[in-house]
Amino acid sequence: MTQTAGQDILLRLGETIAARKGADAAGSYVAGLLARGEDAILRKVLEEAAETLLASKEGDKLHLVRETADLWFHTLVLLAWHGVGPAEVLAELQRRDGVSGVAEKASRK
Repeated sequence: MTQTAGQDILLRLGETIAARKGADAAGSYVAGLLARGEDAILRKVLEEAAETLLASKEGDKLHLVRETADLWFHTLVLLAWHGVGPAEVLAELQRRDGVSGVAEKASRK
């Protein structure tokens, strides 16, 4: 997968998730999760983060990839809850590209 294709899928997912905000919760997993509110979304992100960590400890790369995809997806739902999309996160990552972690962290103060 090219870098552009990876960015495209994140942007498309973000658009789809944002479109589900007004959808019928009975017919959309995302709409149902959004309807349950921020605490439900946060619990789901936490659950997926824990599953990602456990998959890492197991050493099963396919399981790790799948759990990471779940974590990223639910993080996109959390961003949508706050009216933020993947474009903003990608722009922030681009801003940090080539900057040392130490320098970037120091710049936040």
